[in-house]
Amino acid sequence: MKTSNPVLARLGQAAERERAAGYAPVGQYGQPGYDSAYPTTDYPAAPPTVRPMTVDDVVVKTVALLGITGISAGAAWALIPDSLAPAAWIGAALIGLVLGLIISFSRMANPALVVAYAVFEGVFVGMVSKAYETFFDGIVLQAVTATFGVFFLMAILYKIRAIRATPRFIRGVVAAMAGLFAVMLINLVLALFDINTGLRDGSPLAIGFSLVCIVVASLSFILSFHEVEEGVRMGLPQRYSWVAAFGILVSLIWLYLEMLRLISYFQGDD
Repeated sequence: MKTSNPVLARLGQAAERERAAGYAPVGQYGQPGYDSAYPTTDYPAAPPTVRPMTVDDVVVKTVALLGITGISAGAAWALIPDSLAPAAWIGAALIGLVLGLIISFSRMANPALVVAYAVFEGVFVGMVSKAYETFFDGIVLQAVTATFGVFFLMAILYKIRAIRATPRFIRGVVAAMAGLFAVMLINLVLALFDINTGLRDGSPLAIGFSLVCIVVASLSFILSFHEVEEGVRMGLPQRYSWVAAFGILVSLIWLYLEMLRLISYFQGDD
C-alpha cells in the first residue's frame, strides 16, 4: 500500500529510493532469492551497514521532540516580554511553517531541521499558551491533558484495530485535512480584511468547526501510526524515524491548539 499521510508520505518514496540504491529484495520468509513467483510480501531489507527503523526509535525521537518543544515553550513564556510577544509568536509561526514545508517535501530525513522545527514551534506554542492562560486560568493544563488523553486513546484504538487505516479511510482523512486547512487559510485572509466568518468567534458555528478540527486531528494519528508501521515493515533506515516523529509532533501541536481554542469558548463568560 502506498503511504498517504501528508506529512509522512515521504516514507514510501524513501523506500523506493533505498531499493534503487541497492537494497536486496527479501522474500516472504526474509530469505534473499525467495521465488517471487509465489505469493509474497516483498519489502526492501536494510543493508548490513544500515540499522533499520524500529517503533522504539520513533517513540524515543517523538518524546525527545516533545521535550524540546516543551522546553522551548517554557523558555519563551518566561523570557520573552509581553511587548515582544506578538512579534515572537508571528515570527516563530512563519519560520515553523517554512521549516515544516521543507521537511515535508525534502528528499532526505534531516534531524537538524526537525529539531529546529520543534524549537520554533515551541516558541509559538509557548506564546500562544501564555496569551490564553492570561485570560483563562488553568486552560493550558486542561488542553495538555485533553490532547494527550486523545493521543493515547487513538493509540489504543489503533493497537486493538478498532480503527483501521484502510485505503478509503486514508483518502477520507487526507481530504478532510486538506479541506480544513484550505478553509482556515481563507478564513485567515478574510480576517486580515476585518471580515468575520464566524468560524473563530466562539459562536455555535465556531464550536462546531473546532470540534470537526479536533476529530480530524485525532484521526490523523491513525495515519501516522499506520505509516510508522509500514516504515518499520519496509525496513527503512533508522534516520527516517525522525520523519515519523515529526509527523506525530505536527498532529499533536495542531490538536493542542484546537483544544485551547475550544476550551476557551466555554470559559468565555467566566
